[in-house]
Amino acid sequence: MRRNPERRAALVDAAIEVLADEGARGLTFRAVDARAAVPNGTASNYFANRDDLLTQAGGRIYERLVPENAVFADLANGEHDVAHLTKLMRETVTRVATFRTGFLALLELRLEATRRPELRRVLGERVRADLDLNIENHLTSGMPGDSVTVELLYSALNWMIVDRLTLPDLHDEEHFDRLVAAVVERSLPR
Repeated sequence: MRRNPERRAALVDAAIEVLADEGARGLTFRAVDARAAVPNGTASNYFANRDDLLTQAGGRIYERLVPENAVFADLANGEHDVAHLTKLMRETVTRVATFRTGFLALLELRLEATRRPELRRVLGERVRADLDLNIENHLTSGMPGDSVTVELLYSALNWMIVDRLTLPDLHDEEHFDRLVAAVVERSLPR
């Protein structure tokens, strides 16, 4: 296996693009080589098999979805009220939806994970770690709500992102913003 980390990252990023554009069935080493504009056979020198490529693509998507440090600073230093939490959730939805190919590729990977135990394990661990980090950051920041609030926000906002990417005409921006605010308010314990 080749060890050039920049080339490996470029190949994994190309795999994400192929997944988003062609689905899991279209993900071949040849398609990844073409998308990365490298000679045929390059991807097969970097990944043991297709499962390895799928698994690494799943991990890479989450790496690219990590917010900028400014978002973490805003969480820690901003107001600790419903309005600020709503602002942060709008930022999250916008940031994730902006990485359109990553989120669509992740949906493809989730479907593939129903058939591939190793991919299911990797994605499950990654999502659990992401949720745990979000819960910890939320509770530490003093934002309103508890761990269940975070999990409810995660579930509801993820589906809203699916709607935004797959059915963009379903809601206009104003309605979408009102829905995010309603999800935040209704997820808080009474």
